[in-house]
Amino acid sequence: MGEYPPYAEKFLEREGIHLEMEPGDLKVLKEHTVDFISLSYYNSRCVRSDGQGEASGGNVFASAKNPYLECSQWGWPVDPLGLRITLNALYDRYQKPLFIVENGLGARDEPDGDGCILDDYRIDYLKAHIQAMMDAVDEDGVDLIGYTPWGCIDLVSATTGEMSKRYGFIYVDKDDSGNGTLERVRKKSFAWYRDVIASNGENLK
Repeated sequence: MGEYPPYAEKFLEREGIHLEMEPGDLKVLKEHTVDFISLSYYNSRCVRSDGQGEASGGNVFASAKNPYLECSQWGWPVDPLGLRITLNALYDRYQKPLFIVENGLGARDEPDGDGCILDDYRIDYLKAHIQAMMDAVDEDGVDLIGYTPWGCIDLVSATTGEMSKRYGFIYVDKDDSGNGTLERVRKKSFAWYRDVIASNGENLK
């Protein structure tokens, strides 16, 4: 937008905060806005007017549990439609291209008897969110210039400090106590997402 919104100016005024401005600063702000808006999306949030009810899990902040949504193993709501709504809201507000820099599912991935990790639940999650993203572009006219899931390889979860909360397409043999060989194994989602990239999102099967 290139300018401070009125509510921000009022907040600064109420808090007694005075921003030192030099001649030409407002012109610089107006003429040098960002090229695009980046965002992370994992789940939506909802609130209850009575402040009661069960809470859902979430990144940093918990919220009221939405009874209409399934949740991940860590209690995070799975809401691909929420991604489409979010993209529309941000594009309507800022009229800037959008870039999704994080999106993914933390889950307990366990190798089967053959050492394979059949993470169809991750494929389902990503497929639904990529489809919602494509709907926002094709049906709603949102200018979305990129998408990167979190993440390509298992690592310690920033929100819980657990290795067992896995996001990657590549499994790493390491547990929450630091035990393991660090051997890497491609999960089923690895090949699936490779095909998604190769087809630019056209092949989501």
